Amino acid sequence: MLMRKLLTVCTLLMLVSAANAQKKTAEDKRFAGLDTAFTRVLKDWNAAGFAVAVVEKNKVVYAKGFGYSNVATKTPVTANTSFAIGSCTKAFTASVIGLLEKDGRLDIDKPVRDYIPEVKFYNNEMNNNITLRDMMCHRTGLPRHDFSWYYFTTTSRDSMLKRIAFMEPTAGIRERWQYNNFMFFLQGVITEKLTGQSWEQNIKNSIFKPLGMDSATVSIDEMVKQQNIAVGYGLKNDSVIKKLDYYHINAMAPAGSINSSVTDMSKWLMLWINGGKYNGKEILSPAYVNAAISGQMVVGSALPAKDRPDLFFSDYGFGWFLSSYKGHYRVEHGGNIDGFSASTSFFPSDSIGIVVLCNQDGSPVPSIVRNVIADRMLGLKYFDWESERKIAADKAREENKNATKAKTDNGTKAAPPTHALKDYEGLYNNKGYGTFEVVVKNDSLYAMPGSKTWWMKHVQYDIFTPVQMDADGSFDSTENGTPLQFNMNLSGDIESVGITFEAALKPILFTRTPKAKEATKEELQQYEGEFDLNGITLKTYLKGDKTLHLFVPGQPEYELMPVDKDMFAIKILKGFKVQFKRNDQQQVTELLSIQPNGTFKAVKKSK
Repeated sequence: MLMRKLLTVCTLLMLVSAANAQKKTAEDKRFAGLDTAFTRVLKDWNAAGFAVAVVEKNKVVYAKGFGYSNVATKTPVTANTSFAIGSCTKAFTASVIGLLEKDGRLDIDKPVRDYIPEVKFYNNEMNNNITLRDMMCHRTGLPRHDFSWYYFTTTSRDSMLKRIAFMEPTAGIRERWQYNNFMFFLQGVITEKLTGQSWEQNIKNSIFKPLGMDSATVSIDEMVKQQNIAVGYGLKNDSVIKKLDYYHINAMAPAGSINSSVTDMSKWLMLWINGGKYNGKEILSPAYVNAAISGQMVVGSALPAKDRPDLFFSDYGFGWFLSSYKGHYRVEHGGNIDGFSASTSFFPSDSIGIVVLCNQDGSPVPSIVRNVIADRMLGLKYFDWESERKIAADKAREENKNATKAKTDNGTKAAPPTHALKDYEGLYNNKGYGTFEVVVKNDSLYAMPGSKTWWMKHVQYDIFTPVQMDADGSFDSTENGTPLQFNMNLSGDIESVGITFEAALKPILFTRTPKAKEATKEELQQYEGEFDLNGITLKTYLKGDKTLHLFVPGQPEYELMPVDKDMFAIKILKGFKVQFKRNDQQQVTELLSIQPNGTFKAVKKSK
């Protein structure tokens, strides 16, 4: 009797196994030949690797890695390899806002300052009217201002928050769609204020944990502790794969710091495909899901092109781009950060989701792979996305080469800089961005914004073009097209530099402060004394061991900052300097007060 039961169970198991195998075979037909197609994609774009997963309703029907997660060790990419997903993070951040709204803790249509009064925008109209909804769909009037966080990164969210007040808009509120990472950073700050927990903890508790996204992380520091992680790569001269350092997004994390595998991102897609539910349990409210994937702001007209009449309309929801793809409603968001590119997409009416994660900087691979798979999953006519993109890229590259060759010398010799290179040295600050240093090395100027280094290629007079230095000390063969122009004050000193960080705005102005040079107590003591300026006695004296001060009768005490041999800047007065003169015995005999309206000589009094 027992034997008969065992045979019956085994027979049932075999039947179930056979049925599953037949079903799997039937599903696999949709993905036949993809290995060959995706190997071609890797080769054509000189990509290191990528992973892709496809979701259908509640099931992962395809998940695979291609190429290498680490080129040096030839470690293959798998479906469990972690990649930086960049701006695909935004839908996660907006979802936490959605959860707080569901709990009645905020209203996305009230002014943001109702929840975080310390945030200040560029003008009162923005202060009084910008709402969370405006921020969630990029319609605040602010352009990107991305160089503020990218070059001038900080771990302090308070510091990043203060920069917003100095960021000039280029449109009115709700007038135009303009992508802005700062507004997603600000959403993260609001979640912290309302919950008493960090944005990182909110993401983990509200989304990662209930979805079982066990390998997903919220920072590079967390990701590098794992075993199966991708190294980021870029392309040099369009062909050479080069390793890039991981970029630590730090305070700007709510806009793009999540790292994940396609296996875990599949769970995220299932949540959206199933209206906010995962394994039958509601995580996001249906009302929020519907709003998030509905058009909140028109991105652009996006009219059908003659050669692609089936691709049109472009809207934005909450952390999602919306468009029509060959008659199917598509929800998608891309992601790019140093060494990584990503695409997360789903078709809500078709219950299909696709995620592609790639360890190549600014790569077309995710969009190509996404479209190839979408055509198969939706039963659409074959289209060679790879060839179309490759032909367009080759054409653009050729046009760029021809444009470069077409540049002619007008026969006029470039005018030299107006100052000696050392006169440009110093610290340059803008309150909406940050501070960077300019230094002279050998016979060139270099600027160091954050962890980056620019060689300042001279163009004309006080105009320079920055050329990015790679981690290996070499330089990118192309200039980044962001000219810098140094400006003088009335004394003829370099006082600022303007940088065209936003095309629609005037150059962003960074004010120069000479960098203080080290001076010992003994060196500074040489400058102490009393100096006669036409009957007025000026006094110089030390306070402490390393601070020289100047006192002028009837004026406040001035701190002098050493900037060169025998030269001091007056710390609180722009354009004012003090230079000491020596006799043949190297004794200080004179003090020159250098001001915008002239230079005044004071003679040192005898003791």
